[in-house]
Amino acid sequence: MAGEKEEISIDRMREEDLDEIMEIEEVSFPSPWMRRQFSQELEASPFSHFLVAKREGQLVGYSGFWLVAGEAHIGNLAVHPHFRRCKIGEKLLLAMLEQAGAKGARKVSLEVRAGNIAAQNLYQKFGFCKAATRPGYYVLTQEDAIIMCLDLRGWRKE
Repeated sequence: MAGEKEEISIDRMREEDLDEIMEIEEVSFPSPWMRRQFSQELEASPFSHFLVAKREGQLVGYSGFWLVAGEAHIGNLAVHPHFRRCKIGEKLLLAMLEQAGAKGARKVSLEVRAGNIAAQNLYQKFGFCKAATRPGYYVLTQEDAIIMCLDLRGWRKE
């Protein structure tokens, strides 16, 4: 596990990042995105905002959100297993919230697996509240999704 004090840079995701992103995607999710899904988001969608976290040039995490009509929806947040518990997820989440707010978002939403308590705790730390449940949302595992929301108006990271 990497040290928490090591320098982490947050940058815009690029096509050349996709090999490392796919490695993290495969070990992080039962239903990983395909490479072409990331490519399409990077090339064609004006609503997409995807970021990467790097440590000493190595990609260690990534995240993404869509912004439409003043609402941001977080679709991705993953950190390589060797770098979890190093606050990289927090840095990515903070960068997304700051970027969404700067682009005019008033609200942020996301879905998180009901069994992913660590992620739920992270989102709650940043002020997200549970809003609803989508039963069987994750098709492959039939796991429920917890919908969480944050009102960015007046939001400040502690």
